[in-house]
Amino acid sequence: MKRLLNCTATDFAQMNGTQLRQAIEASEGRVMLSEVICASTPLYPGLTNAEYAASFGADMMLLNLFNVEHPKIEGLTVDKPRGVIKELKRLIGRPIGINLEPVDPDADNAETLENLPKGRTAIHESLEKAKELGVDFICLTGNPKTGVTNTAILKSIRQAKEIIDDIMIIAGKMHGAGVKNEAGSEIVSKDVVAEFAQAGADVILLPAVGSIPGTTLEKTEQLVQAAHASGALALTAIGTSQEGASKETTQQMALYNKMAGADIHHIGDAGAHGIAVPDNIMDYSIAIRGKRHTYVRMAASVNR
Repeated sequence: MKRLLNCTATDFAQMNGTQLRQAIEASEGRVMLSEVICASTPLYPGLTNAEYAASFGADMMLLNLFNVEHPKIEGLTVDKPRGVIKELKRLIGRPIGINLEPVDPDADNAETLENLPKGRTAIHESLEKAKELGVDFICLTGNPKTGVTNTAILKSIRQAKEIIDDIMIIAGKMHGAGVKNEAGSEIVSKDVVAEFAQAGADVILLPAVGSIPGTTLEKTEQLVQAAHASGALALTAIGTSQEGASKETTQQMALYNKMAGADIHHIGDAGAHGIAVPDNIMDYSIAIRGKRHTYVRMAASVNR
C-alpha cells in the first residue's frame, strides 16, 4: 500500500475504505482535506468548488450540504444525477466524501435550529444511498444550527458500520452545532473519542487547535492520543470560518495541529463562496508538508 502522498488518481480509484485509511496513516500527518459547499454557486463560473480546492493542493474532498435524495453539485452537469459523484471523481482524481448529519430530536438547543431534508441526515436510507452513489468516505458531523449531538453521532456510527462497512467513516463535531453543553471546551472528551472509535469510526473529527474556545494545543494533543490509543485516526477541523483568515493564522494553525498529532488536516468551506480561500489551502498544505508534496498534488494529472 502506498502512502497517500504518493497516490495518483489511478490508485485512488482502486481503493476501498480500509486501504484509504492505511494510505492516510502511512503519510504521517501530511494529508490535506478540503470541505466545499456543493449546493452554492462556485467561486467562479465554469468549474466546481471541488476542482478549485483540488487545484490548490487538497488530497481529499468533503462535500457539504449534499442531498443524497437529490444529488447535485453546482458547476457540474451530468446526464444522470445518480452519477454525479463518480463524474466528480473522474474530474479531480481524489477521494470524495459527503457530510451526513446525525440530528438529535432531544438535543438541548442553544439557538433556533434548521429543519434538514432527509437526504442530508444520517438515517438508514441516506447511508444506503450514499453507498450507492460511490462515495469514498462518510463524515458524520453537524453544520451550525442543526442540533447534532455526540449521542446521536455515536448511534449513527454503529448504524453506518452495518450499512457501509467498506467505506471509511469520519465522526465528530467541529463546533457546537447549536447544542448547549457541547460547545467550546465541552464539545468533546477523551471518553467520547474512545466511544466513537469503539463503535467503528475510522477517523475521529476534532476541532482544530485555536478554532474553538478552549481548544488548546495540549488538550487537542490529548484527544488525538486518545483516538490513536483506541485504534482510530484523528482529523483536526477548521469549521469556524478561519479558513478565511490571514496566511499567518493559517500557517500557525497548521503547525499546531501537526504538533497535536493530526493524521488528516481539514480546512472548511466558509472562507470564500462555499470554499476556503484557495491560497489558504495551499499555505496550509505547504506548512505541514512543504512545497514538494504540495506542488506534486497540485500538478499531478488525473490521467496518472
